[in-house]
Amino acid sequence: MPDVAYGALDLGTNNCRLLIARPANREFRVIDAYSRIVRLGEGLSASGRLSEAAMARTIKALAVCAEKIRRRRVTRLRAVATEACRRASNCAAFVEQARSATGIELEIISNSEEARLALHGCASLLSLTRPHALIFDIGGGSTEVSWIEVTPDESWPARAVPQPIAWHSVPIGVVTLAEAYGGHDISARIYGAMVDEVKAALLPFEAEHALAGPVGRGQVQMLGTSGTVTTLAGVHKRLPRYSRAQVDGAHLDFKTISALSRRIAGMSYQARAEQPCIGPERADLVVAGCAILDAICRIWPVGRLRVADRGLREGILCNLMYQQAAAGHNGTAV
Repeated sequence: MPDVAYGALDLGTNNCRLLIARPANREFRVIDAYSRIVRLGEGLSASGRLSEAAMARTIKALAVCAEKIRRRRVTRLRAVATEACRRASNCAAFVEQARSATGIELEIISNSEEARLALHGCASLLSLTRPHALIFDIGGGSTEVSWIEVTPDESWPARAVPQPIAWHSVPIGVVTLAEAYGGHDISARIYGAMVDEVKAALLPFEAEHALAGPVGRGQVQMLGTSGTVTTLAGVHKRLPRYSRAQVDGAHLDFKTISALSRRIAGMSYQARAEQPCIGPERADLVVAGCAILDAICRIWPVGRLRVADRGLREGILCNLMYQQAAAGHNGTAV
């Protein structure tokens, strides 16, 4: 049905993002999108609660999303909230306030569901040239790492299908790390401490699953889906403004990542804010993101990664469309 519109809303610790799309063959065509930095999790690590200011900013952004959803006549919507809402003691009150103000019913999903959806959303960027993949998502309040077996699609052999083996989530993201260590002028010593904290949180996953073996044998590809890797790709390409078309699917080698991370960490806050692909809204968070990425690259030295400007929202859309197609095939309505 060409007039069917699907909506996917991702409310994270830092961002509120919406995609609206229509089916197009085996994929989908985006007809509207919205992204706003709301910092819902600001101060959450210290207080355990969502602040009134953060909730007000977020509900304002959700109201914009609700208007787009109505105007585009979205027939199926899934709106999910992640780490900030999982951790906040006043989350239930916020969810009800958001529903009352905007009509949007937020669903608080688990870490594992978040990782599963992000995996589905970026699967099309996987290659069949290597049998395993390490996929990570650096969020505002948490970081998820997935260990994947890559196999051909039986109905479309040229396309890779991810088969999850294991996943790991740590409650460290760009917001939580920046709040713990600061986000303005970062010394080399502080940056090193940030990297070490993230490594300590991720090493148990390596110890349990021994990813270093396949990595050392060249059997692993790496895919990064987060604002950190897309930002670094934009800075590396010296884009005058961020362009998804020039970033999504690009490759970054680890030598470039290391040089970029240290250059950005060594900048003043003002210099970071003046970078067109960073800007004032991310200038205090990007160094924390670099530290998390640095830790991932040190533990698993794959050598290069592929950049994904896609993830959770795209995974939601794929699932909604699959469910609709399956229901139609079975003669049932959804």
